Amino acid sequence: MSPRAGIDKQVILRTAAEMADQYGFEEVTVARLARALNIRPPSLYNHIEGLNELRRELSIYSVQMLYDHLMHAVNGRSKEEAIEALCLAYLDFSRRHPGLYEAAQLAPSPEEEEWIRLSYQVVELIMTILEPYGLQGDEAVHHVRILRSLLHGFASLEQKNGFGLPLNLEETQRRMIAVLIAGIQSQAEYR
Repeated sequence: MSPRAGIDKQVILRTAAEMADQYGFEEVTVARLARALNIRPPSLYNHIEGLNELRRELSIYSVQMLYDHLMHAVNGRSKEEAIEALCLAYLDFSRRHPGLYEAAQLAPSPEEEEWIRLSYQVVELIMTILEPYGLQGDEAVHHVRILRSLLHGFASLEQKNGFGLPLNLEETQRRMIAVLIAGIQSQAEYR
């Protein structure tokens, strides 16, 4: 069976990304995607091998989008301004693309070279931002983990409506980023 005109891997990934953001990453299935593309499910197999490959490709697509979003935000910035821009961009991505954000959090298996490379690009970007503080090697990795954990916790709580108190969430976000920056500065001075 030949591929349908106008349907290629990029169209499939964009449509799957829209579905993930609307319904959730786990809700993206071959049958649902075929319906959204107005084709029969077997027609998708001209482009993907099945659900596992679709979700793998969607995760890779998501990590690339996250990296591009973060890179654009920090471009031309350094130190505190770069950290703040990265944090705001990270949270913005989680809000605009909740399904893709979920897909970007998955850990690749060891044989997934492209996925690992892209995931490491995100880590390297954060490590580059931390270099002016003298944080390198293991110290930088610990701080990357701290930053990601803090932001992921905030994003996850926000997505699950975990901030129920009637208090300005933007102010909480601003304070969280200020505490993070102060902690990084403190560590740099301590070294």
